Amino acid sequence: MVGVSSTPRWGWAVVGGAFLQAGLVFGGLRALGLCLGALGGSFGAQAGAVAWVGSAAIASLQLGGPLGSALSTRYGARPIVMAGGFLAGMGFLLGAFATRLSHLYLSVGLLAGLGWALVFTPSLGAVSRYFPTRRAMATGLAMAGASVVGLALGPLIPLLLDTYGWRGSLLLLAALSFNLMVAGALLRPLDVPNESPRPLPPHSQAGLCELLRHGPFLRYALAFVLVDAGYYVPHVHGPARAQEVGCDEHHAGLVMAVTAVADGIGRVVAGLLAARPTASLLRHLFAWSVLTGLALLLLPLGTTFGGLTALALAYGFCAGAIVPLQFTGVAEVVGAGRLLHAIGLMQMFESIGSLLGAPFAGWLRDLTGDFKVSFLAAGAFLLAGSLLILTLPSFFRTPRSDGSAVEGVPDSVSKGLELPSVPLSPSN
Repeated sequence: MVGVSSTPRWGWAVVGGAFLQAGLVFGGLRALGLCLGALGGSFGAQAGAVAWVGSAAIASLQLGGPLGSALSTRYGARPIVMAGGFLAGMGFLLGAFATRLSHLYLSVGLLAGLGWALVFTPSLGAVSRYFPTRRAMATGLAMAGASVVGLALGPLIPLLLDTYGWRGSLLLLAALSFNLMVAGALLRPLDVPNESPRPLPPHSQAGLCELLRHGPFLRYALAFVLVDAGYYVPHVHGPARAQEVGCDEHHAGLVMAVTAVADGIGRVVAGLLAARPTASLLRHLFAWSVLTGLALLLLPLGTTFGGLTALALAYGFCAGAIVPLQFTGVAEVVGAGRLLHAIGLMQMFESIGSLLGAPFAGWLRDLTGDFKVSFLAAGAFLLAGSLLILTLPSFFRTPRSDGSAVEGVPDSVSKGLELPSVPLSPSN
């Protein structure tokens, strides 16, 4: 079968397109965080109100993930990704002409965020289809775009703000986002004989109802509601915190660029460590979540550019390490049979934390006068979510000698599974 026994040559073009898409999605998210200070100054809005722009975009990205996966399964990745690129570009374009903050909630927060969702999940699905036996390597290369573009945009956005203001910067971000359509055109469909779109099975609704009564899954989903409530606070408020301790916009951009690079390195290191059969995957996930929470608790201690950069490095590395483990961990909680339903449902749950976390941190800043308590609260959310992972039965499972940590999931099943991904980093 084409694409199963060997990788078609066009597969590397697909990886290149996905690399650019991951970079423009998560690079755009980090760039948006650098623009929020200028938006607040222009509209006379406090940090809590401005944060809704970034948090709405993140929540839309997560909520739209299952939609993007379903549409690409039905119509193919190429048209869906190109449509998403158009929506993302239009979101930034319309946002550049906003006359009130609510316009930005709808344009950048909702429209651009939905466009990102239609881009990111289908593009990684396309990579997965082209590289069935080297999926981890190909996906890792594609996701590296987030760090590379984040490193480039970190110093660039402050220059754009100085030269063109926030409206001109959003116009240039719109121009970059429209390139998602070009990258989407690279996602050539992979013809697989005798394959046709499958209708939704009749037991799907019953499967969702079972998940809503599945205690370990609900605790796992709640854990990531709490994790996401703190995880994205540095993405949205990191530049403002840097300026609060005396950094100018350019140094604030460098701090965010360094965080993006550390994030990418953390993803690679965590994936390599999790492949070793020394501990269950959920134990790795617990450890990285705790370390990320501790890094957030320590961030207020960075009161100089050097100190803040060092702590941002630690946070970026640990936060990036969570990304490759989160959705793999779902398989250990619910098994392979309900995995796709569980991932889509968990994305919807965790978008609540992504939507509310950054505005809550902004409200704390408005209440206390600085971001110290905001980052302490963000770290507390991470640690609370980590404690819920301890309650999962799979946490204490002993890994098998072959390194597989998912009991009852054949290797052929796990290799053939296409997992929709989200921005824990802008991230995701």
